[in-house]
Amino acid sequence: MSISAQNPDISGERQSGQDVRTQNVMACQAVSNIVKTSLGPVGLDKMLVDDIGDVTITNDGATILRMLEVEHPAAKVLVELAELQDREVGDGTTSVVIVAAELLKRANDLVRNKIHPTSIISGYRLAMREACKYIEEKLVTKVEKLGKAPLINCAKTSMSSKLISGDSDFFANLVVDAVLSVKMTNQRGEIKYPIKGINILKAHGQSAKDSYLLNGYALNTGRAAQGMPLRVSPAKIACLDFNLQKTKMQLGVQVVVNDPRELEKIRQRSILRLEADMTKERIEKLLKAGANVILTTKGIDDMALKYFVEAGAIAVRRVRKEDMRHVAKATGATLVTTFADMEGEETFDPAHLGSADEVVEERIADDDVVLIKGTKTSSAVSLILRGANDYMLDEMERALHDSLCIVKRTLESNTVVAGGGAVESALSVYLEHLATTLGSREQLAIAEFADALLIIPKVLAVNAAKDATELVAKLRAYHHTAQTKADKKHYSSMGLDLVNGTIRNNLEAGVIEPAMSKVKIIQFATEAAITILRIDDMIKLVKEDGQGDE
Repeated sequence: MSISAQNPDISGERQSGQDVRTQNVMACQAVSNIVKTSLGPVGLDKMLVDDIGDVTITNDGATILRMLEVEHPAAKVLVELAELQDREVGDGTTSVVIVAAELLKRANDLVRNKIHPTSIISGYRLAMREACKYIEEKLVTKVEKLGKAPLINCAKTSMSSKLISGDSDFFANLVVDAVLSVKMTNQRGEIKYPIKGINILKAHGQSAKDSYLLNGYALNTGRAAQGMPLRVSPAKIACLDFNLQKTKMQLGVQVVVNDPRELEKIRQRSILRLEADMTKERIEKLLKAGANVILTTKGIDDMALKYFVEAGAIAVRRVRKEDMRHVAKATGATLVTTFADMEGEETFDPAHLGSADEVVEERIADDDVVLIKGTKTSSAVSLILRGANDYMLDEMERALHDSLCIVKRTLESNTVVAGGGAVESALSVYLEHLATTLGSREQLAIAEFADALLIIPKVLAVNAAKDATELVAKLRAYHHTAQTKADKKHYSSMGLDLVNGTIRNNLEAGVIEPAMSKVKIIQFATEAAITILRIDDMIKLVKEDGQGDE
């Protein structure tokens, strides 16, 4: 029996071993270098122009990476990593990518020095667990002791690198008020802050300082007809997901005609009348159920509008699906997709209506907006942003999204840590000491992990045009003292002051972040680095030409 060749013929290229590792690390470094300069309070912005010429100017790591069309499969892992951090925490997307790329680079050096990837991976895992434990045991401060000030400071820290950092005092107060106003308790008795109930509306004109908080959920559309009232109170709200237009008759409706001369007249009247009557019946059912505000995601034609105007109700058409869901949740309404019930009849149950204290139409800048105030189940607020142009408004929205998420996380987790590279330096000193206590080969991986964390204070200092080497050395000296001398424990919150290029106590200076953000950065970055480090073979298959499909 003949034995087939050892290497089966693969239609594609295969790379294995060190080549792949180096290539993956290079790709991740390239991605990291793109976002590196945007880290920190003096980070620079990026301008991204897409294939149709749309311009985005941003400082947000997740946005930058999402808009880049990354080809390399390992680099794609970092893009997904930034999105995960954005989803889970909302801020820290740039840091997580930089840390992951640095961990990979150092792991690659270790592999070159004949240390097996498995040993590095187990060392990294151990370092990650120890780092998270150390943050939670030694570095966190409980928020209850600090009052409202820490929330504002967290919001300011998150905004410090963004376009609105100059007005961070003003915006931080706005953000904290917005998050506190959507506070609610769920069925399990936990206090939650659903920030999706905060609608952000962008309106051109005036300066950023003219932005304000509106009590009520704002829909970015006006009433469907001028004859409708401007204000309805108290409001009963129907949320619909279908057309209120003349419904086309179904196929198969038969009209039997005896006299051919009447044919045209009958055709004209019966079908159209039936169609109009059906729409009229639907609207009457809505109004009979007590609805005086009708929101629909689809259209309402002029015929139907007439009935609403006569009834003195407000109707709004083409409401965004997302807005509709938030309104339904806030007012206790049910999103109705059809009137048909189990018996095949068309009915509308008044229980589907939501309630609010009032619904009014107001004019903001050049646009009419419909405001839903005093909602029943959870309170809803809207942030109205003003600014010079679209680019600025979009970037303001991204900055506020990050801040809202950070304030929510701070409130829900109740713990904060000092910012400005304090946590990373403390962990680096601690892990370095931990590495020397281990007698196994993981020692080297943990020492590299400790060094890799210093990339954050280094990049912060470089971006601020300060002497990174000197500042990081000073910072480490402080943290070493904090961990070795019992009476100097307060040094553990020493971080960088990037404006003056000195070291200061960032907890007292108000540069703070939620502890959860730091823990997640370390966990996610380590997991991503491990995922890429495990790869030692890459097979790129050749695309087959599709034959026969034209």
